[in-house]
Amino acid sequence: MEKSIAETFRNGTLLVTGSTGFLGKILIEKILRSCPVKTIVIIVRNKNGISPQQRVAYLYEQSIFNRLRKEKPDFMNNIKVIDGDLEKTTISSPDDYQWMIENVDFIFHCAATIKFNEPVESACKINIQGTERILTLATKMKNLKGFVHVSTAYSHCPRDEIKEQYYPTPITSAELQNMISSDKLPSNIVGNWPNTYTFTKSIVENSIATNYGHLPISIFRPSIIGCSVAEPEPGWTDNTNGATGLIASKIAGVLRTIQLDTSKITDIIPIDYTANALICTMWDTVKRYQDPNAFYEEPKIYNYVSSCESAVTWNMMLIYVNEVIKYYPPLTSMWYNFCIFSTNFWIVMILKLLLHRIPAALVDLSLFICGKKPRMLKMYEKLELSIDMVKVFTMREWKFDNINTRKMWSSLRPEDRKTFYYSFEGFDWNSYMNIYFHGIRKHILKEDLNNIETALAKHKKLFWYHHLSIVLIVCLVVHICWMSR
Repeated sequence: MEKSIAETFRNGTLLVTGSTGFLGKILIEKILRSCPVKTIVIIVRNKNGISPQQRVAYLYEQSIFNRLRKEKPDFMNNIKVIDGDLEKTTISSPDDYQWMIENVDFIFHCAATIKFNEPVESACKINIQGTERILTLATKMKNLKGFVHVSTAYSHCPRDEIKEQYYPTPITSAELQNMISSDKLPSNIVGNWPNTYTFTKSIVENSIATNYGHLPISIFRPSIIGCSVAEPEPGWTDNTNGATGLIASKIAGVLRTIQLDTSKITDIIPIDYTANALICTMWDTVKRYQDPNAFYEEPKIYNYVSSCESAVTWNMMLIYVNEVIKYYPPLTSMWYNFCIFSTNFWIVMILKLLLHRIPAALVDLSLFICGKKPRMLKMYEKLELSIDMVKVFTMREWKFDNINTRKMWSSLRPEDRKTFYYSFEGFDWNSYMNIYFHGIRKHILKEDLNNIETALAKHKKLFWYHHLSIVLIVCLVVHICWMSR
């Protein structure tokens, strides 16, 4: 009889890379809360003079671990911190390296740089070389039962359809690293890929299939990860990456125009569902490689996406958000909530000038006159840069298949489905966007519901200021047209 997920991990030692990241944190929290593991090993580097132990101590004081602290107060006893850095040739001390070889049973490789504008050299160092160092370590491990590499559903985004399979890349990992080391890297090396993140992820996938197929390994491809839907608390998030940054800047009245096709499907997945699917992928990997013949097959790929079972367009998502804003507007809003969407590049550029840059310049001028430091133009420059980097995801949609992910779901026990729920069948997007909004309000804008009465009063004033501004602009345009006759 097949083991349950919890039994698969019983008394096991897990190595989790990227443990201080968005997915890494919630993955560790879920495993410690739901599985009787012996040890979770995390590799953490010294950063800005702060030791790995200090960083970890601060990390586990965050609100995401409140529930775990209550249910398992001594959970830190199950965490082993290793001082190391995946960007370095020797990722840890010799003693720690040997300890991992002797003791680790499972590897979740979540570490990556997700900066879309990262130079190719830096992205390669972390996403490719760092991954290959962990893979090399895995080949030496004496008790390895499973390895799951976290990639992205958009690793082959130049394609319109992305299946759970490997696709050719214009260059191999070895060729790219040779180009970098010999300083012969072409400026257009990424080709049709929109950023170095997806480009390097596609290359490392093929490196795994070509060079590390003898390991019990799988590739997990999540799409755009959003806030939690339920665990460890509804709406938890800790960053402004992807859709979170777009929604946060819109509800705060900062973002007033963007190049976005509202008819396109946006493939968002909750972070807690993602962690559950990732844990299930490890369970499925361990189960599959109990058959020796599995080592002669290509490592399996799992596309974890929402659009196959429950597609939602940008238009529907924004409608849901706008409904919530009416009743729970942020007190920190800069302006009344409105945003003009267009697929036309030049229209958006003109609107950016009129709705972002000119108002920002006027505010900066007033700040300068008052003896304060101007900041609005710089803020908008940063905002527009971050929005432009995700333009490919606001203007396009992809057709995915997720056959392996759905088969895995159907093979789960009823109790495992309940504990590690990740299916999107019948998913309630209206409810989720309500949770998402409140999560952003609490964790990004740092507001609670105690200020609603004040926020609603301010929102009402901003409504009238907004419409008065429109009237004044229309009158000014009519006046100019009349005078030019």
